[in-house]
Order: sequence, then C-alpha cells, then structure tokens
Amino acid sequence: MRHPVELLFLSGTIEEVEQITPRMRRVRIAGERLKTVPWLPGQHVRVNVSPPRQWLRHPGDARRTYSVWQLDRTRGTLDLCVLDHGDGPGARWARTARPGQPATLSRPEGRLTLRESPYHLFVGDETAAVPFAAMLRALPTQTPAYGVLGTDSPDGEVPLPPGHRLSWVHRGDADPADPGALLHAVAALDLPVGPGTAYLAGEARTCQAVREHLVRERGWSRRQVVVKPFWAPGKRGMD
Repeated sequence: MRHPVELLFLSGTIEEVEQITPRMRRVRIAGERLKTVPWLPGQHVRVNVSPPRQWLRHPGDARRTYSVWQLDRTRGTLDLCVLDHGDGPGARWARTARPGQPATLSRPEGRLTLRESPYHLFVGDETAAVPFAAMLRALPTQTPAYGVLGTDSPDGEVPLPPGHRLSWVHRGDADPADPGALLHAVAALDLPVGPGTAYLAGEARTCQAVREHLVRERGWSRRQVVVKPFWAPGKRGMD
C-alpha cells in the first residue's frame, strides 16, 4: 500500500533543462509514475519549489503552479516551462534547476482544457503559450484555431505547433500587465460568424478585459469563455 503522501504527490528527478527563450526555461522531470498519471492538455501541476524545512516557516513560498508543456507516458517524462519574471521562489527554482535534482509535484489538474467547439480562440501572454501549445497539439487537424499571444519582443516568442492561426504582438517596454496591445489585437481578429470557445490565460486584468470584449462587443456568452489567470502584479503565490 502506498504512503498517503505518495497518493497526493508525484516524485521524480530533473532530467533536462533547456533555455527556450531568453526568459523561459524548459524543465523536464522524469518519474516512473508519470507513465500512468492522467493528464489532459492544458492542465497544470503544483511543484514544491522550496526545501521542506522552509514549508512550515514560509508556507506561501512552498509551491508554485506550472502548466504542462508536454507529457510523454512512454518515457515517463513531464515538461514544464517557467518564465523568469522576478526573484520569487518559482523563478529561483527554475534558475537553479539542474539534471539529477529531485522534484516533487502534484498530479495534473485544472479546467483549462479543450471543449467541443466549431473553432477555438486562444488569447494570452507568453505564460499562456505553454498550455496553449499542448492544447494545439491535441486539436484535430480539421478544427480551426485562432488567437493572439503577447510578449516583449520576437525573442520572447514561445515555439508553437504548426498549422494554426495564432499571431504574436510585441509590447516592447510597456507594462506586461497593461492589456492595451493584446486587447487591440483581439478586437482586430477576423473570426468566423458566431462564437466558438475562447481560452484566456496569463495576467489577470488582461484576461478580464478580453472576456468583456468578447461578451459585450462580439456577443459571446460567458459560458463560452474559459478564463485562467496565471499571475497578477505583486500577488504572492503567483510569482
């Protein structure tokens, strides 16, 4: 019989670390139980990013949530992509991650997953590109996908699967939490007549602004918009 802790957490070892953009690192974790763990593209895991001795003293710094870039059940590996956007415990964990180090994480969870829909709309910043890439890979080839992603410059564009209609906008030196550039690009999208399903992820205020645009300006129902805020300026636990 497994220990209760093993039922809540998955244990693995960091197998590979790769810099995929100047500010984002891919961390591959390998573990035998990853060969059988349930996962839907778009879901996330919660990673223990601080040493156990700090969990009681600083419980808010113990875990951080990351979307799964890819899960390979044949090899028993799970890829996370972590954006370096400050000096929080999550960013420090990704910067210091090295092959051979142990990793403890939760089972995949979350409702940012594909729905049945005539077409799909993806909107968010570079943090949203991680679950969106997994969801795009899972889409049937005949199902249309549209969307806009934002980052600071072309160097920040996260690789996406081919065959979609997602574009990037570059905010330059503008505040990453300012929804202006992304909202303007979404308003300019030429979408099919009638709503599909929208997936909005990334900075919280931007997600809210895009949802209001879809509901008020394009006549979408809120039920057709899936919102997953990943971060907000200054909010502890989302760093």
